[in-house]
Amino acid sequence: MLSKLICLLPLKFCLKFGRGLASLIWVFLPAKRKKIATENIRRCLFVSPEEAERIARESTVQFGSIFMEVLSFPKLKETMDSHVKVVGLEHLTSYLDATSRCRGAVIMTCHSDNWELMGGAFAQNGIPLVGVAKKQKSEDADKFINEYRTLIGMHITYRSGVREMYKMLDEGHFIGLIMDQDVGRDDGVVVKFFNQATNFVTGAASMSRFRKVPIFPAFMHKNSDGTHTLEIFPPLQVERTSDKHADIKQMTQRLALLIEEHVKKYPEEWFWLHDRWKSMRVEFEPEEVEKFNEELGIRNGE
Repeated sequence: MLSKLICLLPLKFCLKFGRGLASLIWVFLPAKRKKIATENIRRCLFVSPEEAERIARESTVQFGSIFMEVLSFPKLKETMDSHVKVVGLEHLTSYLDATSRCRGAVIMTCHSDNWELMGGAFAQNGIPLVGVAKKQKSEDADKFINEYRTLIGMHITYRSGVREMYKMLDEGHFIGLIMDQDVGRDDGVVVKFFNQATNFVTGAASMSRFRKVPIFPAFMHKNSDGTHTLEIFPPLQVERTSDKHADIKQMTQRLALLIEEHVKKYPEEWFWLHDRWKSMRVEFEPEEVEKFNEELGIRNGE
């Protein structure tokens, strides 16, 4: 019912209303959560406490407009091409033409701007995207968001559905992976990210190497008029040497630096509230972290 109401109202009004609601949420957000965001920002961007708080607030407040856009999917699916400008689409279409649409690939992105819109933008441009989602704790919330993702053209699978991912990859689909959040120590590899030893998920590099398919980095950012730009970069290919682990780590490091470059360019649009370095702090011993710092050329966190 709320979605239907939102679709009847002008989108610009809804986006402003959403930001207003999110501004109130920021006021009542637990101090611990705000501290995580501001500390992450200060040690990554080396800004003043005041600037760190401004970036953290803007990063949080944008979720109001993101939520409104998701509720507007039934209307936006008809006007996606005017709401999301796609740059670099030729990288994907050239690959599809060269492979006669018989081989899929991996699309790598991060939690920046409204990543939920990416699926719709790809689908509206004829790219068969499979979104890899995390199952929500609430069954009803999970059902709702996946119905709306499907509504704008995505196929959804859960992180646990690895067999389905490979099957659809072999059938010519593009697997969309968001790879900037923290993972357990057994599920990632430690690379340099914002000049810090950081545990990173290896799914994109592993899938690319195993199936010999390219990785297309793609990122969203917001334009001044409230629309968005989806930028797709040329494909990357994982090397296949005798050292599988080194191949995967090398590509994961490359992807981490691409995410870092994007976040530095649009810091207000990244998900700073996430405790990105929790596993390094909790699951790794200080001696292990120091060893990683030495291997990665990080001295005293500088």
